[in-house]
Amino acid sequence: MIQLIVAEKGQGKTKFLLEKVSEAQAKAKGNVVFIDNDLSHMYEIKNTVRFVNISDYNIHNAEEFYGFICGLMSADHDLEQLFVDKLLIISSLGSPNDAIELIHKLDEISTKCDVSLTLSFTGKKADLPEDLQKAVLDFV
Repeated sequence: MIQLIVAEKGQGKTKFLLEKVSEAQAKAKGNVVFIDNDLSHMYEIKNTVRFVNISDYNIHNAEEFYGFICGLMSADHDLEQLFVDKLLIISSLGSPNDAIELIHKLDEISTKCDVSLTLSFTGKKADLPEDLQKAVLDFV
């Protein structure tokens, strides 16, 4: 249960992601979490959405980020939707190709925990494997 927002820098990925967060919050019966790497969008989401500034948690690589996500999912059984902005920056990965393994692992755990996971990052849809291209949301 994973969705991807992938486009080049400056194409409106974060704006689109914030719209998806707002839609999710309006419909959610459970908890909604938004993860970012700074506080710049903190006031653009409603206070009923849990805002997480990942830089407060000393996450330095993909394994640590995956563990953090697993911890969120295991601690909150009411977690319904999880949104992550700037996946490549947060997980210290250089390119979408570097993130493929992480995305597959996140897809597995989100399915297992029944949590919808939406990730945004800079890149090109065509550079992703076919199975991940199917998860990319068209917005541009």
